[in-house]
Amino acid sequence: MAIIKWTPFLGGEPFEDMGKWLETFEKSAGQGFTPAVDVYQDKDNVYVQTPLAGVNPEDVDVSIENDVLTVKGESKKESEVDEKNYYRKEIRQGSFYRSVALPAHVIGEKAQAESHEGMLKIVVPKAPEAKTKTIKVKVKGKKSKR
Repeated sequence: MAIIKWTPFLGGEPFEDMGKWLETFEKSAGQGFTPAVDVYQDKDNVYVQTPLAGVNPEDVDVSIENDVLTVKGESKKESEVDEKNYYRKEIRQGSFYRSVALPAHVIGEKAQAESHEGMLKIVVPKAPEAKTKTIKVKVKGKKSKR
């Protein structure tokens, strides 16, 4: 009797897609980075901070759509050292992209972004909260017997 490999997933190997994703990730590991973010809020605004040291603020795009903030851009490093002469190369460079769901409804059109000493700070005003309105249901038709 032949041994048949058990595959509970009809689409093939269960980790095949994950393996392809990991290969893509490994190939692009040195080409860019994902910046860390801090997100906090007060009564009126949502704040997002991300360190972008060495990045020209003119090379950064900030957008807000459906209460999701996206920061993307490119870090360009111009060096006089030939690529093959490096002993160690740890400074991040390349393109970056970060998308974060904001903790409240915001007015994206009124957002402001400012870069100071390598730190990008984005301030987004919160949208006014919609007030709940209670509606009394009127009943038409026969009167109930009691």
